[in-house]
Amino acid sequence: MGGRETDGTAGTGGTAGGGESRAGLLYGIAAYAIWGLFPLYWPLLKPAGAGEILAHRMVWSFVFVALALLVLRRWGWVRELAASPRKLGLLTIAATVITVNWGLYIWSVNNGHVVESSLGYFINPLVTIALGVLVLKERLRPAQWAAVGIGFAAVLVLAVGYGRPPWISLVLAFSFAVYGLVKKQVNIGGLESLAAETAVQFLPALGYLVFLGSRSELAFGSEGIGHMALLASAGVVTAVPLICFGAAAIRVPLSTLGLLQYLAPVFQFLLGVVYFHEAMPPERWAGFSLVWLALTLLTWDALRTARRSRAAVARAAEEAATRLTAEEASPRPTAGEAATRPTAEKAAGALPAPDDVRA
Repeated sequence: MGGRETDGTAGTGGTAGGGESRAGLLYGIAAYAIWGLFPLYWPLLKPAGAGEILAHRMVWSFVFVALALLVLRRWGWVRELAASPRKLGLLTIAATVITVNWGLYIWSVNNGHVVESSLGYFINPLVTIALGVLVLKERLRPAQWAAVGIGFAAVLVLAVGYGRPPWISLVLAFSFAVYGLVKKQVNIGGLESLAAETAVQFLPALGYLVFLGSRSELAFGSEGIGHMALLASAGVVTAVPLICFGAAAIRVPLSTLGLLQYLAPVFQFLLGVVYFHEAMPPERWAGFSLVWLALTLLTWDALRTARRSRAAVARAAEEAATRLTAEEASPRPTAGEAATRPTAEKAAGALPAPDDVRA
């Protein structure tokens, strides 16, 4: 992808910057759209069970990402990671948590819980904020507290509607929030992180597939070449949206990514209601409406805070530029003034301060 022009032409540089922003927006939409359309993909992998699909996703993701890194020659991070037991431990935790998230999501989609799984990703930002308070001791603004409170009320309403706590949604939301929290501590690139996590998952996943094969319960190879290709494509389907997300993250503001993140659960929700015809009684609509109200409040607060921060930065830059201009415009002392100034300052320093005079 082309960078910004550096020839000093404002119009050209602006066009390049606008092109980068548009490309970033398209990358972001592509990433979240693919994630949102996952409910159409997992049922294609039946009759493989959720456990086998999950294992294939881990194995083929590792193969695909390892080949990508080999082509890109991006292996320098491996030595640094191997020398950091803390990061290795955190990545192992991340791999474990995302395994739970992936496995439950695949199971819920293939067992008729698409709407409930979409709820998990709707409430994920609220859970992330709550974890920030509980774990990182972050302070919330009033609007954020209100959003979290409304989200909690929504969960209670949905629990009444479902006749049970929406455990699928809660586990998906909490597991992904913990995953994000751990990844924040590791702080390595998306492709590299996926490679490290799937490397942790690879041997257990491969062992599980071998176990299924020894019991003649492996769907891979028993449903034809087309089905085998679909199972193997799980690696591509996992890595491609992550690559698109990484491309978007360096081209568009975080506030834009924050808004785009709602595309995935919106697509999932619409697929659950319109395509899979899952039931939506009034109490569920009420619960989802509360969640959407909380997210609207959260988004409004985030945009307002970002706008204020940008305005404050702009004011500080303007004041600094004004001071610099004033300093450059002020007359410089002549050689004679410069020579006599230290003597005058020294004599002034010997005089008592005004308060001392009054005393």
